[in-house]
Amino acid sequence: MATDASFGESIERVVKIRRCAAVVKGGRRFSFAAMTVVGDGNGKVGWGYGKANEVPPSVEKANKQAARQMVDVTIVEGTIPHTVHGHYGAGRVILVPAGAGTGIIAGQAVRAVCEAAGLKNILTKSYGTSNPITLVKATFDALAQLRTRQETERLRGVTLS
Repeated sequence: MATDASFGESIERVVKIRRCAAVVKGGRRFSFAAMTVVGDGNGKVGWGYGKANEVPPSVEKANKQAARQMVDVTIVEGTIPHTVHGHYGAGRVILVPAGAGTGIIAGQAVRAVCEAAGLKNILTKSYGTSNPITLVKATFDALAQLRTRQETERLRGVTLS
């Protein structure tokens, strides 16, 4: 279900659309929840979750929330600076830097985040669950842990050779 629409600079990916049914006197009333990932393709990415009675408004709400919650991702030469593990609930994600020409080796949910962030070469592996919503949140946990060598030196107050 990973559809995308590029408006100007942003990359928008629909990760998952869920349908919920409430039984009422006249039958079933459906509502929809959408999870989307929005990024600028240059190191900023965010996720959003929107709910509405129809699919287009729920996607719109999710995109709006994702644009508000964008975070910076550390990218070095099209990949990440080091291996990192992220988790959320039962979801576990490992992100490994890859050499030029590798591409994005990832499942649907993690791929959506990596593409929106602007990563070109990365290896990933997910464990624990295949729930795309959980995997997106675990991927964001991993991306939040990324640091460049210079950032680490500055935080520790040392100079590494």
